[in-house]
Amino acid sequence: MTTLIDREGIAVRDAHDPLCGKRDAFVIPDGVIYLDGNSLGPLPKAALRELKLAAEHEWGEGLIRSWNAAGWFDLPTTLGDRIARLIGAEAGETVCTDTTSTNIFKALHAALNLRPGRSVIIAEGTGFPTDVYMAEGVASARPGVRLKLAGIDAPEIEALLGDDVAAVLVNHVDYRTGVLRDMAALTSRIQAAGAVAVWDLCHSAGTMNVGLNSANADFAVGCTYKYLNGGPGAPAFVFAARRHHGRLKQPLSGWWGHANPFAFEHSFQPGDGIRPMLCGTQAILSMRALAGALEVWDDIDLLEVRQKSLALTDLFIALVEENCGRFGVTLAAPREHAQRGSQVSFRHPHGYAVVQALIERGVIGDFREPDFMRFGFAPLYLRYADVFEAASILHEVLANETWRDARFAKRATVT
Repeated sequence: MTTLIDREGIAVRDAHDPLCGKRDAFVIPDGVIYLDGNSLGPLPKAALRELKLAAEHEWGEGLIRSWNAAGWFDLPTTLGDRIARLIGAEAGETVCTDTTSTNIFKALHAALNLRPGRSVIIAEGTGFPTDVYMAEGVASARPGVRLKLAGIDAPEIEALLGDDVAAVLVNHVDYRTGVLRDMAALTSRIQAAGAVAVWDLCHSAGTMNVGLNSANADFAVGCTYKYLNGGPGAPAFVFAARRHHGRLKQPLSGWWGHANPFAFEHSFQPGDGIRPMLCGTQAILSMRALAGALEVWDDIDLLEVRQKSLALTDLFIALVEENCGRFGVTLAAPREHAQRGSQVSFRHPHGYAVVQALIERGVIGDFREPDFMRFGFAPLYLRYADVFEAASILHEVLANETWRDARFAKRATVT
């Protein structure tokens, strides 16, 4: 493999990386180059410690007393405030709770309730499928509400905006291509049309300062198991701008969202602030693991994270295009920094088999239909040397046609 970027230059980059010490906070198996943090982050050592503490001491010894003594009951708000710093929100505007899908359902209902008399939800036809599925579910539960899809009913979201639109659900970063939306600009257009902007941050939180309040966003949802490394099935989060507090209403009015849950009243009275976005009892062990995972972010400068993200993705794009383009690999991710998240996607007619061959070689990425090979670049634990080596192995897999082995074409449930 020939390249204009040599290993000596790569070593210099790693030596001067201000985030290089953060890799030691994670469990990274030997021989693995992990480029799938956009799907599931690796295990933070602090998460393992906190999970053990929560299970053995807080649950095992403290028993029910730990709801108070260990702060279990307050975890949705205490963790929400820690996440808020990473997404550009203020304390009290975010709760850690439930799943992304459930939070989309709640946020869309809350948005519709803020815009009585309007009957249209807009979502992206090519966005992450659960967003569309949940929007369909919301529309089916509310008589007269209709769903319109950008890319299907019109080319772009802007073309669908009108005086009947109540809410627009949009992904900050596209899950297949890694395209980054201009949140401030699109939010402004949505609100100028009288609608409410609901942002899905699943593929951006943990890679940049999302800047929800600076963009004047209304609602946002996101997961914590990708770039925030909370673990498989880790609890999600939901944000509601403070200006909407006091008017938040969604149909999953569970007891944790009640103003006084232990009064055991017979009718629902919503709590203050963000609390009405809560529903039922939370998965405490998962939340305690997330509490450990968030420790690594306590002293992180998100500007440095974003700068390294762009440098890593620039490097990968340059290496792959220089050495792999002749094998049918084409770039699907944007070249422009302002339009790129922390993911690089390439297309290949046999992308699934190529990714499986890479995984066998220790380079873990993933695949999305129809032909997208996805590679996520998490700046906290990835080194420039990892990127260089991953591109070299991709070149070998393509040049030697290793991917043609029949076993690499056999589809697994999770791709």
